[in-house]
Amino acid sequence: MRKGHAQSGCVRGAHRWLKLPLARAAEAAFAQARRELLVVLAFATMLTGCAVGPDFERPAPPRVTAYTQKTPAALTPGGNEPVQHLAGGQAIPAAWWWVFRSASLDSVVRQAIAASPTLDAARATLAQAQQTVLEARAAYYPWLDFAAAAERQQGPAFVLGILPSGNLPVFNLYTLGPIVSFSPDVFGAARRRVEQQAALAQNEAFELAAAQLTLTGNVVTQALTIASTRLQIRAVRDIVADDEKNLALIQDKLKVGRVASTDVLLAESQLSNDRALLGPLRQQLAAAQDALAVLVGKFPADWRQPDFELADFTLPAELPVSVPSTLVHQRPDILAAEAQLHAASAGIGVAVAQMYPTITLSASVETAALFPSDLFQSSGLVWTLLGGVTSPLFHGGALKAQKQAAIDAFRASFATYRQTVLQAFGQVADNLRALDHDAQLVGDTRHALDVADKSLELQRFSYTGGKSDILLLLDAERSDQQARLTYARAEAQRYIDSAQLFVAMGGGWREDRNLCGDCRQLPGISGGLTQASGAPPAHAAE
Repeated sequence: MRKGHAQSGCVRGAHRWLKLPLARAAEAAFAQARRELLVVLAFATMLTGCAVGPDFERPAPPRVTAYTQKTPAALTPGGNEPVQHLAGGQAIPAAWWWVFRSASLDSVVRQAIAASPTLDAARATLAQAQQTVLEARAAYYPWLDFAAAAERQQGPAFVLGILPSGNLPVFNLYTLGPIVSFSPDVFGAARRRVEQQAALAQNEAFELAAAQLTLTGNVVTQALTIASTRLQIRAVRDIVADDEKNLALIQDKLKVGRVASTDVLLAESQLSNDRALLGPLRQQLAAAQDALAVLVGKFPADWRQPDFELADFTLPAELPVSVPSTLVHQRPDILAAEAQLHAASAGIGVAVAQMYPTITLSASVETAALFPSDLFQSSGLVWTLLGGVTSPLFHGGALKAQKQAAIDAFRASFATYRQTVLQAFGQVADNLRALDHDAQLVGDTRHALDVADKSLELQRFSYTGGKSDILLLLDAERSDQQARLTYARAEAQRYIDSAQLFVAMGGGWREDRNLCGDCRQLPGISGGLTQASGAPPAHAAE
């Protein structure tokens, strides 16, 4: 051994073992088996030129050019209310909720992403699917095993030099050695299985993206609901305070005999009715706070959440609206349905491949002896090279039915994909219409509130001067109360519907490198997919 190179005891022991006669015989046997195996492998490789079954064709996007028949470019409520613009082709950031400019909201959303059990389950499911892809890819390579056996037999064993004389001898037989087996993927069954499992893994990656998008959308919605409810509670409290002032004013006038006792009863009734509005709003606030705690992965009793106020949020001035042709490549739920369609397409190839012959190659080098101490003698060396072909002839129609079932599964997946696209476009259309209606509503309710405030002010002045009765004042208060609550709800709804539009557009999950790194490159999925028409690919009718 050269200086500077060290060998372990195992290596030195192996060198001593190689000097045995068995090692030389084994080396010769391996050389012969290797030459014959390479010839068979070369022949099998020549046959593995293509995979049976259809190649997946990605459905083309819908031909529609708009989500609704008429969508305004600007959402203008009028008055001093902020204007929102619909920006076509604008990219959505990964942290899309930052458009509301709330550090507290950003902190809560990130806590939800880090601690959500739903996302943890989706991540684990994706990891499981990726391991399934690696398991399927193992069929590309030869398998190497080591076998050892001890048998007790009765009968002649000519190979071992036992010649029967009279009764057949009873003897022990010991064997051990490596076994190599390989099934060339002549007709592409293994490749289609890998393609199928990779598409299913890609589906899980998109499901993870969809789960995170849904989670962030729900967190933002609950935070805005909390802020909206708190605003409504504040409005009702102001109304109750006004009712208390009115009651005190009427009670003072009762003392001097300027009003009847019925006026006091009417004022007390109005105060009680307005106070009754606080109970449902407080319950709505508590339910939203509990829901937000669960979304963040916390127990409601153990988590103190921020006191969200609508004034802490900024209404986004620009809302991204992707063109319809890109929405199908942008929403993770559509991409997940497409991945399921891809898996169903590969399943047809798997079923078709079962109808073709299967080639099996195996080679083994073993030593066999009657006594364990003789296993390493050269006289007991046995090697085997086996090549076999199994071709289906009659399976009672099972293979044909299996192929037809795979085609039917593809058709079902295509119908599911179409339904997913339709629902996505319907969701976007609903959000665009809602935002348009929100702008009109917030403008109208703001004007109605201004008119109600002026009317109430005049009625109070008139009632104080004795020019009107209590009924007119209470009617004015009731109108002002309704105007305040309606305006508060309309104002908050603009924020909520704006957040829902970001979710409907797919959010910015593609920009999140930590999330979608697995969505872009998965083993067994090619980078490019063939474009095809929106109808089912032709192989669906095979």
